Amino acid sequence: MLTLLNLLSAVTLLVWGTHIVRTGILRVYGSNLRRVIGQNMDKRPLAFIAGIVVTAMVQSSNATAMLVTSFVSQGLMAMTPALVIMLGADVGTALMARVLTFDLSWLSPLLIFVGVIFFLSRKQTRIGQMGRVAIGLGLIILALELIVQAAAPITQAQGVRVLFASLTGDILLDALVGALFAMISYSSLAAVLLTATLAGSELISLPVAIGLVVGANIGSGLLAFISARMQHTAGRRVALGSLLYKLIGLVLIIPVLNPLVSWMDSLSYSAQELVIGFHLLYNTLRCLLMLPTVKYMERICDTLLPEQDNGDSQTLPRHLDPSALETPSLALANAARETLRLGDIVDNLLTAMLGALRGTQPAMAQRVRALGEDADALYSAIKLYLAQMTREDLSEHDNRRWAEIIELAINLKLSSDLIERMLRKVQQQKTSQRREFSAVGLDELTGLQEQLLANLRLGLSVFFSADPESARLLLREKRRFRAQERRLAHAHVSRLQRKVVQSLETSSLHLELIADMKRLNSLFCSSAYVVLGGSDTGGLLLDNEAEEPRQA
Repeated sequence: MLTLLNLLSAVTLLVWGTHIVRTGILRVYGSNLRRVIGQNMDKRPLAFIAGIVVTAMVQSSNATAMLVTSFVSQGLMAMTPALVIMLGADVGTALMARVLTFDLSWLSPLLIFVGVIFFLSRKQTRIGQMGRVAIGLGLIILALELIVQAAAPITQAQGVRVLFASLTGDILLDALVGALFAMISYSSLAAVLLTATLAGSELISLPVAIGLVVGANIGSGLLAFISARMQHTAGRRVALGSLLYKLIGLVLIIPVLNPLVSWMDSLSYSAQELVIGFHLLYNTLRCLLMLPTVKYMERICDTLLPEQDNGDSQTLPRHLDPSALETPSLALANAARETLRLGDIVDNLLTAMLGALRGTQPAMAQRVRALGEDADALYSAIKLYLAQMTREDLSEHDNRRWAEIIELAINLKLSSDLIERMLRKVQQQKTSQRREFSAVGLDELTGLQEQLLANLRLGLSVFFSADPESARLLLREKRRFRAQERRLAHAHVSRLQRKVVQSLETSSLHLELIADMKRLNSLFCSSAYVVLGGSDTGGLLLDNEAEEPRQA
């Protein structure tokens, strides 16, 4: 029992090591890798090499697949170069499997020792993250050694022999088992390395090992397809094409399996070297053979996954790329862009409010409801996206930006709800009560609304640019809005004293709208506090300094 537990823990350590390396590389070089992949690669050799290089660095074809499918979903890359990159990614995985099976036992303790020192001493820096990568590489090498040690006594156990004897070399059954393990471990590289190690320990035969390797490739394709399920149809087509290429490889290997195994047995290499060599040769030949067929595969995927009409696509987030979560700076930039989209929806709601006050858009209930649903959908998507980021791993700057984004998203969501309530009040007054604002009162409300709209746009600009001068201007505008709001409230009371009939009929709503606009203005101007350190004193002092010369 203890021996089996040692084997399982070694396998888990192998999976964890590949995860650490992948996340560490993406955090340090994620933006550069995305720039390499995102370039317009019209030439297939360049796209193929890019797939190899990126996958070799992150040690995960699934991570490359997530990057590529997100680019295609956002319209930043065509289908053809995306499929070529995915073929290169399969070769990159095989190359890394070859590198990691060299005798590097001396390197494991050195990598872990140096990595821990750099990671703990400079955790939030690029050097610290590279220390994390070194730890992951050291754990991979150590895990492979532990698997060999743990497998040795297991090979003598009768029950284990019976268990592995059930895998008799049936390519379909073995491929199924390999695919399941790759999906469970979330890494075809880990599955292939484990298979090679078990074959070297004579725990499984060579035909079984080959079937498991082919199945591990299919498992990585299934993982990519499942990961792309929330992407646009174009992105899912790329993942489908990659999976189909892997299934075609299975079909091609079945007729030649027996003669291939016989030939490999005649070679004077260890079982582990034969498995790794087969994996590299199989992926390279398969991908090179499939390279001229990417245009045909594109047509097949278009047929199997036709474009669907999603209705109003505005409710769907456009920039929340799941693959960017491994690179905090990119993920925060995506969340900021989506938050600006939420600001645009609030802008449209304010414009609708202005039209309702003026009476230029009498029938807008359906449009306002749709905008409100869009705001709810985007706010929920932004909130869940940010929740997937571990704040403990963020640098001080990224942590502060994370807080800014979520605070603005909350303020915009509160604003959209408040504007919807204001619109309902105005519509109820016009339709049910048949009452209208006085001409002077209407001019005052629309003027205040226009000022509010300008402050919203300035606030979004301050959030995006973090410009201190713009932030000070926003705070001055906030103070002017407060002064204007108080002046208009007093003017309304003066009309009540003069017994203006329309003002008397709409008094409650008039004052409620002014109070609501005051609250909206505070929500819109909150981004200036972050830029200037949290207090509006600087903005108020600047305003006072500007007024004193005029009084003199």
